[in-house]
Amino acid sequence: MPADPSTTTSAPPAPGAPSTVARDLEAGLDALETAVEATRTPWWAATWRAFWPTAAALLVLLGLWQVLAASGIKPSYALPRPLDVWHTLVEATQDGSALRAATLSLQRGGLGFLASVVVGVALGTAMATLPLLRRALGPLVTGLQSLPSIAWVPAAIIWFQLSNAAIFTVVLLGAVPSIVNGLLAGVDQVPPLYLRVGRVLGASGWSRIRHVLLPAALPGFLGGLKQGWAFAWRSLMAAELITNTPRLGAGLGQLLNLGRDTSDMSLVIAAILLIFAVGILIELAVFTPLERRILHARGLTGLSGG
Repeated sequence: MPADPSTTTSAPPAPGAPSTVARDLEAGLDALETAVEATRTPWWAATWRAFWPTAAALLVLLGLWQVLAASGIKPSYALPRPLDVWHTLVEATQDGSALRAATLSLQRGGLGFLASVVVGVALGTAMATLPLLRRALGPLVTGLQSLPSIAWVPAAIIWFQLSNAAIFTVVLLGAVPSIVNGLLAGVDQVPPLYLRVGRVLGASGWSRIRHVLLPAALPGFLGGLKQGWAFAWRSLMAAELITNTPRLGAGLGQLLNLGRDTSDMSLVIAAILLIFAVGILIELAVFTPLERRILHARGLTGLSGG
């Protein structure tokens, strides 16, 4: 007598054979990966898609600038045409003054930022691991972050006169609070499970900080590093603008001050554009690749960003 299909039970899979659920899951993952590969945008198309809105916005701004300059709303010495600023920028590039100023400011900014990272990571790590220290210093660090960097320039000049030490002091005081707060924000985003696993595996003390806490906080800490560089660069410009003496050399801030002293608005705008360009260059050449690599290593985004 044939068995009733409704009561027939399927035989269990043979040992070592993949189950139906496992096969379906594997097939679904393969299909998902295939779809992602099929829709990946070529690098040149992704670059153009990211570039053209910015290029269009710049063209609009240049057009508005030209219209305002031609309208006579301000005299030409106060509002030069874009072409006049371009000629000044070309002259500063040809005589080497623009390159020398940018190189000197980059050297100062790089050294000041690296020193700020060392101090900020040390202080931030101590505050992250010692709750009492964080409660004591947290409001002070946040208050220092909101203090304009230029406020430190008079004090730094009194302490160190017109010297590179005064400039680096302003950079440190401007950048360290942002780096500390960025590190604390990254630590706060670390899942408690990571710390418990590290403890189970025997990580304690400095080993726990070095191999568990800081690596886990790194993706969130990236924002603090980028903000720290921005504050370091702004602090450097404020210090160079005021500590103006020939023996210190002419950075971009001193070049900006030279345009003000000579009432050369074209030079002032050219210096502003150079300061802006260097900031964008550091963002694109240093922080964007670093961010992509770190996030890719954590499986949070694709390396190509597409």
